[in-house]
Amino acid sequence: MGTISQPVNTMSYEAKPLVLDVVKTERQAFYDLIDDPANWEVQTRCSEWQVRDVVGHMIDVTEGYLSRWDMALNGETAPEALGLPAMAELLNEHAQAFRAYPRDEVIARLKKGSERMFSIFDELSEQDWSNFLVPHPYMGPLPTFFYPAFQVIDYGVHTWDIRYGLGDKLRKLDERTAGVLIPYMFVLFQYTVDATSAAGVDTVYGLEVSSEWGGKWRVTVKDGQWSAQPEEGDFAGCEAVFSFDPSDFVLSAYQRFPGGCARGDEDVINRVRGLFFAI
Repeated sequence: MGTISQPVNTMSYEAKPLVLDVVKTERQAFYDLIDDPANWEVQTRCSEWQVRDVVGHMIDVTEGYLSRWDMALNGETAPEALGLPAMAELLNEHAQAFRAYPRDEVIARLKKGSERMFSIFDELSEQDWSNFLVPHPYMGPLPTFFYPAFQVIDYGVHTWDIRYGLGDKLRKLDERTAGVLIPYMFVLFQYTVDATSAAGVDTVYGLEVSSEWGGKWRVTVKDGQWSAQPEEGDFAGCEAVFSFDPSDFVLSAYQRFPGGCARGDEDVINRVRGLFFAI
């Protein structure tokens, strides 16, 4: 598959070649890092995880997706979704559990599961992409197109985490990788509003992401809910505006650092920055 760079709606079936090209590129970069034994116990940007724990996490999510895929294919009822607030703690426990296994065994297990996962992605039809629902362990039933995107997040962001731990602290995500993920960050924001942090917040702010992958949106936060609509004007009436490049937008959404820049009401800026819980 050749390099594909043209922006499209990355939730659409039209984007399948792009999304799969991106995730395969990021997976290879991830493999290149974990295949070096010297990196195995390097501390990553994730405060609780060394490189070996990131690999354990990738096994956990990959095998979890495969298990839920099989349930959906067989018409089985999945356990009730655990909810996103529980996600960070449980993912950490699952990831660190793989410390008990030899390095070579752990890496081989990841690669075996990933090959099966990617073979499923390769065979997805247009009907599968949007209409086949697979129950996510934490979010419940989701259209299949979410799962290749989740793997872009997994391999893209966690490869960045490892590189950060190796000293490459100024590196940005590849623009295609970040661009593919931009629409999914709006889903993330919508479902990770922290109720305590959002208490009393009633505001409208602007959000702009640069490059051909980006755009402008008007965001409303009210009654603990977060919603965004495309902005056609110049953010008239907004109390603040946040500006990002694609990489900083994604990495800020995943709370790697408070990236981008903001202008407007200082209190609104600070409240928005602290509005979301981590997953």
